[in-house]
This record gives sequence, structure tokens and C-alpha cells, in this order.
Amino acid sequence: MKRDKALVVFSGGQDSTTCLYWALRHFGEVHTMTFAYGQKHSVEIEAAERIAGLAGVDFHLMDISQIASVGKNSLTDSTMVMDDEKPENSVPNTFVPGRNLLFLSIAAVYARESGIYDIVTGVSQTDFSGYPDCRDSFIRSLNVTLNLAMDGQFVIHTPLMWLDKAQTWALADSLGVFDIVRNETVTCYNGIKGEGCGHCPACHLRNAGLEKYSQDKDIVLKSLKDSLI
Repeated sequence: MKRDKALVVFSGGQDSTTCLYWALRHFGEVHTMTFAYGQKHSVEIEAAERIAGLAGVDFHLMDISQIASVGKNSLTDSTMVMDDEKPENSVPNTFVPGRNLLFLSIAAVYARESGIYDIVTGVSQTDFSGYPDCRDSFIRSLNVTLNLAMDGQFVIHTPLMWLDKAQTWALADSLGVFDIVRNETVTCYNGIKGEGCGHCPACHLRNAGLEKYSQDKDIVLKSLKDSLI
């Protein structure tokens, strides 16, 4: 049975697009919210709006670009050289401090006012790139905090939390949107649609997962089914 309504925190990338179509499978009414947080490439927002149109869902854009002025990171600061790998004793400089905290908090306020209590996000602890706000413990903690803060009963859904990138490709395929995810999304940190630049950390992760899925499709699909049981 489908639940009532859900709001998807939506970037137009591989993960959130897969989550959008997952939500369409599980909820009767789906909304999306995309954030302008000072990212260097507006193509991400354009992709999100285009994919929302393809999916037949509404698209809400929130401007929180002031976050770029209070935290240093290579996704909003064009003068910084992007870390290719996670530094040994710190997070990579592609980490935007407070991003998911703000995204989910603002999404919850909007959702509450719209009578929505199910929020979907594409974070993953399996492939979290060293970002602390993609961990299951953070999501669970924030879920409790939002419920206390607004006296609500929010449920934050994380369909990809325990999936690796190959399994995420398998999920997109099982949802019938493999081509949309492969060709229409913008995951690349350099703002190149589809296959991306092939060099940044996001492209390495995405393309390695695609290669694994392409080579071992049956095995990956089985592992996906086992993980969803």
C-alpha cells in the first residue's frame, strides 16, 4: 500500500533521482525540493527541474546561498583545489558543513506546512565519502530532533543508506529509470551532465559503480534484493 505524501530532497544527481522514483513507487503524491546553496554550477539545479518535469512532480527551489559565506569548501569556492581523495585526518574539502542539516530542516518546515511527514533523502553511509552528515546515526538523531522541534511525526527515509553505488544503479534499473539516471542527472562536481568529467571524486564513485553493475548485473541485482529484505 502506498503512503500518502512525500517530499524528496532533490539535487538532480544520481542518488536523489533514484530516490525520487523510489518515492513515486511508494507514495501516492510526491513533491521535490532543490536547494541553491552557492554551488558553482547552476546546471545541477537545471537538471533537477528538468527531471522533476519528466517525473511529473512539482519542483520547489529554495535559496540558502548564504551558507557559502560561512563555510569553506571546494563546491562553492572556485579558488579552492578539490581534494581527489579523503585526507587521512579530516573530511575532504568537497564537504559542505551543515548542508544536509539545513536541507532536511528546511524541508521539514516546508513539509509540515504542506501536511507532509515523510521526507526522502539520498544519503548513504556505504558510499558516504567521509561526509559525517550522510551517516545513519546523524539521520536518526535529526529525525528525533525535528519531531521534538515541531511536535510532529516525521519519518526521514533513506533508501540508499546501506547500498553501494553498484546497487544504486541496480535500484534505478529495477525502477525502470536506468537511462534517465545515466543520461539526465548531474553528479559530477565539475557540473557535466551524464557521464561527467570522469576525474572528480563523484565521477569516480559513480562510474566505478556503473562498471561493477554492468559486469555483474545478476549478482548485483541479487545483492540488492537481499539488502531490501
